[in-house]
Amino acid sequence: MSRCCLLGLITLGCVQGDSLTILQAPEYVSFQKGDWPISGEKIPDMVALTMGFSVQEDLSWPGLRAGPLFQRPRANVLVVVRGVDSLALPQSVASYPLENPVPFTLDSVAETVHTLFAEDTPVVLQLAPSEERLYMLGKANAVFEDLPVTLQQIRARLSQDGSVLASLPLNSLSRNAEADLLFLSEVQVLHDITALLQRHRHLAKDHSPDLYSLELSGLEELGRRYGQDSSQYQDATAILANVLQKFGEDLFGLYGDSAVVEVVTVKNFEVPLTRKSRSILESKQISNPGSPYNLAYKYNFEYAVIFNIVLWLMIILALAVIVISYNLWNMDPGYDSIIYRMTNQKIRLD
Repeated sequence: MSRCCLLGLITLGCVQGDSLTILQAPEYVSFQKGDWPISGEKIPDMVALTMGFSVQEDLSWPGLRAGPLFQRPRANVLVVVRGVDSLALPQSVASYPLENPVPFTLDSVAETVHTLFAEDTPVVLQLAPSEERLYMLGKANAVFEDLPVTLQQIRARLSQDGSVLASLPLNSLSRNAEADLLFLSEVQVLHDITALLQRHRHLAKDHSPDLYSLELSGLEELGRRYGQDSSQYQDATAILANVLQKFGEDLFGLYGDSAVVEVVTVKNFEVPLTRKSRSILESKQISNPGSPYNLAYKYNFEYAVIFNIVLWLMIILALAVIVISYNLWNMDPGYDSIIYRMTNQKIRLD
């Protein structure tokens, strides 16, 4: 079974067919409303910047403004919905057009979280139920060990107590059709993730950020099976919009209003998405996973911090030298120096 990353860093991201929608975001993560398009390949950089991490190249996108240096969200959640142009989400912070919808992953962000917060064991989760892809890192292994992963496990979960089938208005959806069960299975996974996090609320209070990356393709299968004008597809679209809205609100509340939730909706990716599984231990052995020669990075993630410390310290010292030199140059020895003052009084007495 191929694997997908589950990361304890909660920023929720949802992609809506050729669009990026910010469902939830704290006040100190400033998203500007506008029609500024963002490329699909830049979404991982956008997620990294919202979490306060450095990126290889500057993101020249006006939708995200720089925030406080010492105040960052505790989690980022990104949900990718395939097979739909848009979702009628009741509430959102901002929405942007998505251009060049190429497949992307948050592997680079997960690698950064694992590197910077290895001792704190953050939660990292990357999950695609339809493809049975799951990758968990850090505390996620203990928290989500009971999370159903394979389609067989999820379908068995639908028949158990607490299933979403008891609360969802299925309307035209069937409990027996394969395409319908795939969509309902993905809804069940969202429900179970929220339930597990509510049981482990302490994860939202630690100092390490959590990362969640989910990919849903149930709507894509429904559209292929029944057509996008069918009642099954329309009912499923309405259900998913409400489920995602509640999912974002629940995660946002669990992290104390300190999480970013994004939804990306893409009808069709331009190229097929391929993922290469890797071991968690491999990230510690390879200093630069992007280089086939195992070369070290030209600089690490603390470069910008160290540079600013050295730069401003030099500026402060230079200003101090200038001020001291100016005062010494304009000093009156008879009034400003106690040594000359005592000498002057002694001469007068003599």
